[in-house]
Amino acid sequence: MKVLSRVFRGKFVAGLKRTCRNNEFCLPADLQPSAQDKAFRSFLRSLFREDWFVYSKPPFGGPLHVFHYLARYTHRVAISNQRLVGFTDGKVTFRWKDYTHGGKRGLMTLTAEEFPRRFLPHTLPRGFVRIRFFGFLASRKRGELLPLCQQLLEGNQATTAKSSGAGKSCAPDTAWICPTCEGPMIVIERLDAWQIQRHC
Repeated sequence: MKVLSRVFRGKFVAGLKRTCRNNEFCLPADLQPSAQDKAFRSFLRSLFREDWFVYSKPPFGGPLHVFHYLARYTHRVAISNQRLVGFTDGKVTFRWKDYTHGGKRGLMTLTAEEFPRRFLPHTLPRGFVRIRFFGFLASRKRGELLPLCQQLLEGNQATTAKSSGAGKSCAPDTAWICPTCEGPMIVIERLDAWQIQRHC
């Protein structure tokens, strides 16, 4: 913890130096003398005379909980338009889900000032982008190209099954061949991404 405190102090002071060097300080009139070069260097030296304490602890739900939380924001914004219910009398009403109580859904109403205050911390800093698909998985082309890719793959699997069957007869639905016994594998059920996630 001491090492973390020293690293944080060093990073913080470096940020102060950079801000002062770029003349980006916005100080009230009575604190303007503190931004003078000599006074500022003296202030920075005083920061290193004290021990800094950084409060850090494991997340409440464990690493897996953090992973699931972050995964909800890798592909989309914090709140979609479909969740916005209404805006009346200076208040925003939207749908929300309580993940701590089994995904219970409900409506929440916030003032026009509180709503953006809660939303803005979820916006990405400059230089960061959300995960975007491209090619046949791009949103605009996925509906057209993904079925075509699946059709071509299924045709390729059927051809492979015929060539590796060595005279064995396979029904049209048994294009998958077991890599161990080379027998036909029957498709019982197909799961989409959402169903796979629920089963996991």
